[in-house]
Amino acid sequence: MADGERKRTLEVARRAPLAGELSGRTVLLVDDDPVHLRHVRDGLAPHGYVFTEAHDGAQALSAIRESRPDLILMDVEMPGLGGVEVCRIIKANAGEDGFGFIPVILMTARQAAGKVEGLELGADDYLVKPFDMLELSARVKSMLRLKALQDALVEKNRELDRANKELAARREELLALTRTDALTGLSNRRAFEERLNDEFARSRRYGAPLSLVMLDIDHFKRINDSFGHPFGDHVLKAVAQTARARLREVDLLARYGGEEFIALLPETGPADALRVCERVRDAIAALELEHVGGSGKPQCVRLTASLGVATVPSGDLPSAEALLRAADASLYAAKGAGRNRVHQHAA
Repeated sequence: MADGERKRTLEVARRAPLAGELSGRTVLLVDDDPVHLRHVRDGLAPHGYVFTEAHDGAQALSAIRESRPDLILMDVEMPGLGGVEVCRIIKANAGEDGFGFIPVILMTARQAAGKVEGLELGADDYLVKPFDMLELSARVKSMLRLKALQDALVEKNRELDRANKELAARREELLALTRTDALTGLSNRRAFEERLNDEFARSRRYGAPLSLVMLDIDHFKRINDSFGHPFGDHVLKAVAQTARARLREVDLLARYGGEEFIALLPETGPADALRVCERVRDAIAALELEHVGGSGKPQCVRLTASLGVATVPSGDLPSAEALLRAADASLYAAKGAGRNRVHQHAA
């Protein structure tokens, strides 16, 4: 824990759990002297702590991996890995993916030897044997309060992170709603126009072909007048699903307004765009939608669509707006030529 963070944590440590509330906290005692281990354990036992023990550094690391104690009381001088080396390993793995924050109190029989080194390595406190049990008890309580507060801060940060992720997800959902047609589930006009500008700029930059298709359901007003608006909505959804199924994942299909749909086909030249449009037109003409009138007798309803398509690069289409106007003009040409057909803008 950095000095600044430790200071902020200690400032609010007064609000951490009181001594009685620390009962049940786990304290790992690490010492190769069984007499000293018993002395420390007996002195701290009245506070209700749970004790685990290790007799050298290797055992201490194993115990930490298994149980994640709340505090470590560790002798500096032990066979094999000493207390300072173990402390170095603990503090080097103090992240959430490692041991987390575990306060360490080092103990030694030597007066000042190793104290500066131990504290510089991240030891949170240091005691010289023999020490007064009241002093040990006070320091243990202080470290356990620090640990409890740190745990609470970690949990609060996790809650905040979860809340931020949930907020981001809700924001994405809201953003999707503002770009989605509620009836058909397709992109709406706003989303299409944003994508059009991006795709047109990319086409200009790399010289890649880009085709724009406008589709209009023929005689849609007659369908609404004859069968009612709920059935008209059913027709719109059926056309949207049919057209979407004939396009690629990279293609964008949007509801442009009323019974009009619009599509962007990246990396698609004039010949391929014409084939796509004919495929969509054929699929719509093959639809057989069932309408059940007031008599309860089902009636098969057929429909057709007219499509206009324009493609860039083209010398007479210098802008995204020009491309859109050319496709729109081609759509009206298809309708003027008798409907249920595709008309392609001639460069």
